[in-house]
Amino acid sequence: MSNFITKEFPPVSAAAWKQKIQADLKGADYNETLLTKTNEGITIKPFYHSDDFEKLIIPLSEEDFKICQKIVISSEDESNSKAVDATKKGANAVKFIAKKPFNSALLFKNLLGKKIEFHFEFEFLSEIFIDELNELLKNETVFYNIDIIGKLARTGNWHKSLNDDFKTLEAIIRKNPSSFIIGVNADIYQNAGANTVQQVAYALAVANEYLTRFGAEIANKIQFNFAVGNNYFFEISKIRAFKYVYNLILKEYDTSSNAQIYAEPSLRNKTIFDYNVNMLRTTTESMSAILGGANTISNCAYDSLFHDSNDFGDRIARNQLLILKEESYFKHGQQIATNSYYIESITKQIAEKALDIFKDIEKKGGFLTQLKEGIVQRKIKENAQKEQAQFDAGELVLLGTNKYPNEEDKMKNELQLNPFVARNPRKTLIIPIIPVRLAEKLEQKRLKNEA
Repeated sequence: MSNFITKEFPPVSAAAWKQKIQADLKGADYNETLLTKTNEGITIKPFYHSDDFEKLIIPLSEEDFKICQKIVISSEDESNSKAVDATKKGANAVKFIAKKPFNSALLFKNLLGKKIEFHFEFEFLSEIFIDELNELLKNETVFYNIDIIGKLARTGNWHKSLNDDFKTLEAIIRKNPSSFIIGVNADIYQNAGANTVQQVAYALAVANEYLTRFGAEIANKIQFNFAVGNNYFFEISKIRAFKYVYNLILKEYDTSSNAQIYAEPSLRNKTIFDYNVNMLRTTTESMSAILGGANTISNCAYDSLFHDSNDFGDRIARNQLLILKEESYFKHGQQIATNSYYIESITKQIAEKALDIFKDIEKKGGFLTQLKEGIVQRKIKENAQKEQAQFDAGELVLLGTNKYPNEEDKMKNELQLNPFVARNPRKTLIIPIIPVRLAEKLEQKRLKNEA
């Protein structure tokens, strides 16, 4: 390759660039004028340079990402039909959401032996049922995604009790040592308003609870679930930062891992008014997940907040991922983010700050202790309130909602589902962590004022 350009234009140091910028500011303070501080306390600079570049060793996957279709099990026949149809139309992974035990033979009819990746979200905990399911799926790639700590965080209660739940989980792991039994559902924290640093720190802290109880042998058998927001470069960096710090923690256990990441778009920034904009949001969020290094990505339909699941919405969501993968050359997209000065800088800052929070959590008794004391909930609520104030003031923009809204848009008669936080007072052991969308209050006001 010709070196004409490098000979004609010699490199300029970071110090020289900064000196030139300061001269052009004509006396204005560089730090106050051009450095931006985020809610996480991360500093964004006006330029990044090789002089300051520090490359982090982040494990990457050699395989392309999987496209996952989420299906809530209503009836086994109907859910099976949806899964078969989705896999024929481009999905190569399926996530079943189960509220109760189901007929496994019916659900998996015509699905086995086709290199489909299976994921689960169980709202119950049953050793006997998992044993039966694992026997049926013993030759498949399966992620059971059991997160009893996440269940406590989300609902405020254990399935039975701390001791019973951990004993059941231990028995399941012991019988299935080579399976991905455990999940760490960090999406709970993002959808409730935690910032990127908190999400990474809490995912680490939950994983450490499981590692402490079950040992280093499970380090490579945990799946981490992240919700991806709309801060494009920060969300890329969030996943990369987690992969990096997870291995820092695993050094203490004399092991390492290329963390398995399942990602899906955040619900926090989705809206019911001007709902087609949700497609733009989920597209960029899926891009962030790909570039960050997610192994499996599930998209959400643009109308999933207020419409029952429907073929059109599911097809659009799935096709967004197919277009990114096959037509936009994102098939091995995680390689693209490597060696980006800006992304590496943000990744490093997220990692350092998350590690500080993690160390503080461990020093004060661990994640479960802080959850029981309400400290995790309070920290998330503080950040959520800060974001809400920014949204209410128009500083945090959701296009079509608090910026350029279509006042003629009417939604009252379109709501098939309740898109707002359901208030169901019940007795809980701890304060549950509840997902809240930024646009909820504004949307409720608009709905109330509809003619």
